[in-house]
Formats: sequence, C-alpha cells, structure tokens
Amino acid sequence: MALSDAQLVNRAKKGNTDAVGDLFDRHHRSIFRFVWSQVQDEQLAEDLTSEVFIRMVNHLPAYRLTEVPFRAWLYRIARNLIVDQHRLENGRLPTPLDNAKHIAQPGQDPAAIAENQLTLDQIGRALAQLEPSQRDVIALRFLADMSLREVAETLEKSIAAIKSIQHRALATLRARLKQDKVNA
Repeated sequence: MALSDAQLVNRAKKGNTDAVGDLFDRHHRSIFRFVWSQVQDEQLAEDLTSEVFIRMVNHLPAYRLTEVPFRAWLYRIARNLIVDQHRLENGRLPTPLDNAKHIAQPGQDPAAIAENQLTLDQIGRALAQLEPSQRDVIALRFLADMSLREVAETLEKSIAAIKSIQHRALATLRARLKQDKVNA
C-alpha cells in the first residue's frame, strides 16, 4: 500500500531520505508539465522544476499539513518561481529554439509526428495569449490534473472564482483555436 503525501511528509520531516525521494518521484512529472506549460522552454522548465524540489527540501521543516495540501503547496512554489522568471524576462515568454526532441524515431510515422507537433504548437500559442490567471488555471486543471478545490487552494481563490476563470479561459481557447483553423 502506497503511503499518502501526509505520511511521506511526516517521514521526510524526521529525516527519512527515502520519503523525500518518494515525494519527488510522485510529483516530479506533473510539476514539470505545469512549469513547461508556463515557460514553453524544456531546459528552463527542467531548471525551475529542480528548484521547486530544492525549495521543497529546504522549506519542508516549516510546512504544516493542516494549512494547505502538500500538492497545492508544491504548485505554489512552482508558480512563484515562474512568476519570478517572468519578472526577470520582463514578462516575455521565451521562444524555444531546440525542438530536436520531436525528430522521428524508427517506426514512427513522420506525418503523424509533424501533425501532432503543429497541434501542440497551436495550443501553446493559444495558451500563451491567455491572461496569466487563466493560463494558471488551465495548466493546473488539465496538465497537472488537479481538482477545482486543489486549484483554488494553490491559487488562493474560491472554487467559484476558479470555475469562472476556467470557463472564460476555455471559451477564449476555443475561439483562438477555431480562428487559427480558419486562418490555416
């Protein structure tokens, strides 16, 4: 039986390095996806994700299980790092220069890979045009697979506010993607 985040946090606070590793293993992929969705640069996303877990270890002794769920706490750390990064870049999103990871592997259909990449690029451009609060909600809900309650706790907003932001963001995305399809 897998231990809960709360159990792992308690063990990690007592110095159990395996518990820290388990927390990392459990959350690394979703934190990376969230960070990447915000910065659109794989190397920067890897660096910021690493920093999230460094800060997790450094601040774990002060973390209180009763205040905010652990997962929401991690996403707050990630979100704060992303905000700091955007401030450093004067609010500009970096343009990824290296798309080498999209080169076809043996046995893969190059046309399908190209189509998939075009779709991802189109979605990425549409996401980048959203307001920051809308982009955060979409990334947390659909890339990090968080519940409305978890998103509300992470962003320190009410569930009703998150629902409203999500509704507006999805409507904006639909319109932008439809417009891109018409213009293509």
